[in-house]
Amino acid sequence: MQTYRKRVFDKILQNHLEAKGAVLIEGAKWCGKTTTAEQIARSVVYMQNPATRDQNTQLARIAPQRLLEGDVPHLIDEWQVAPQLWDAVRFEVDRRDEFGQFILTGSSVPASLDEAQHFGTGRIARITMRPMTLGESGDSSCAVSMGALFKGEKLRVERSSGSDIEELAYLVCRGGWPKAVDQQKRDVALQQAFDYVDAVCEVDISRVDGVRRDPYLTRALLRSYARSVSSETTLGAMRADLGESGAYLGESAFGGYVEALRKLFVIDDLSAWNPNLRSKTAIRTSPTRHFADPSIATAALGAGPEDLIGDLRTFGLVFEDLVVRDLRTYAEALHGTVLHYRDKSGLECDAVVYLRNGAYGLIEVKLGGADAIEEGAKNLLKLSQRIDVDTMRAPAFLMVVTGTGEFSYPREDGVYVVPIRALTV
Repeated sequence: MQTYRKRVFDKILQNHLEAKGAVLIEGAKWCGKTTTAEQIARSVVYMQNPATRDQNTQLARIAPQRLLEGDVPHLIDEWQVAPQLWDAVRFEVDRRDEFGQFILTGSSVPASLDEAQHFGTGRIARITMRPMTLGESGDSSCAVSMGALFKGEKLRVERSSGSDIEELAYLVCRGGWPKAVDQQKRDVALQQAFDYVDAVCEVDISRVDGVRRDPYLTRALLRSYARSVSSETTLGAMRADLGESGAYLGESAFGGYVEALRKLFVIDDLSAWNPNLRSKTAIRTSPTRHFADPSIATAALGAGPEDLIGDLRTFGLVFEDLVVRDLRTYAEALHGTVLHYRDKSGLECDAVVYLRNGAYGLIEVKLGGADAIEEGAKNLLKLSQRIDVDTMRAPAFLMVVTGTGEFSYPREDGVYVVPIRALTV
C-alpha cells in the first residue's frame, strides 16, 4: 500500500469542514480527491463500487437517508451518479445543525444539479482540488514560501530542487497525477496523462451529461485547446481551427463540447484581473486558456519531454500552465485566487495571486534565461507603477517564476526571481 503524500488540500478541507455541515470536493478524475477525503473520513459509501452500485443508486431514489448513515465525517464518493443525494445531504445538514457531517467527492458536475430546488448555499461548501503541485510531489525544495512573502518577509537566496531543463520537461509531461508521481518507471508515469485523455475522449465526454459525443472531435478540440494554452485565444478561433483541420462543429455543438470539458474539470481557464490604474488604459477581459494539469496539454498534442526540448515556444506555454496549476493550489490555501492581467497596450502579467484581504502579488512566468527574466521584471515594474496605490494596496511582491535556475534571489530593483522548484505555499 502506497504511503499517503500530504497535500496542501488537507488543511483546506479541514478548515471547510469546521465551518460547514458538508463539503463537496470537485476536480479532475485521478487527482486524489477520494484518497485525501479518506484520510479524514470516519465512514464511507463508494457509489461506484460494482458490488453495491445498483443498490446504492436505488437507495438514492427511494431512501437516500440510508446512504447518509455512518460516523462523521461521512464520505460519499462519486456522489454525482445519484444527484438526488444533494438535496438529501442539504436536508440532513439542516436537521443535524452541526458542522463536519459529510464529505462529497465528484469528478464532474451532474447535468441535473442546475435544476435542483436547493443549491446548498450556506450549508455545503464547494472546493476544487487539483493534481499535485511540485511541492506536494517532492519535486520542489519548498524553500520559498508564498505565504511568508505575503506576510512581508524578504526573499533570501535559497536553493531549488534542480535546474535541469530535461527534468523540468519530464515533470511537465508527467503532471501531478498521484499514480504517476509514485511510479518509478518513467515511461509508465508518462503514460498516465495519455490514459487520462483517452478516458475523457472515449467515455467521460459523453457520460458527463448523457449526450453522445464523438471521441475524434473531442481529441481535435483538446489539441486545439493545447495549442492555445496560456493564451487568450477565443473559442471562436478554436472552432475555426477545428474546421480548418476537417473537424467541423456547429456553434451550439462546439459550445456543448467545451462545457462538457469544463464540467469534467479538464479545462480551467484563468479570469482577468481589473485593478485600479492611474491611467485610463483599457484592460482586456478575455480569459487565458488553461488545463487542470499541463500533462493534459502535452498528451493531447502527443508530445513527450524530448518534443518539448525541441520546441521551446510550446515548452514555455505548457510550463506556464504548470505554474498556474501550482499557484492556484497555494493561493487557495492562503484564501486567495489567481487571475491574469493584460491591457490594450500589450502590457501583461501572467498571474496575479489575489487574497481576500486585498493583498496581491504580481507574477511573470519565464522558462529561463537572463533576457527573459529581465523582460519579465520590466513588465512587473511597469505594471506596478500604473497601479493607483491611493485607492488600493501596492503589490506585496513582484516575482518572476522560472523553470530553470538553481537559486531564488532578490534583484536590485526589488523583483524576486524564484524557480518553480523552490516554491511552496
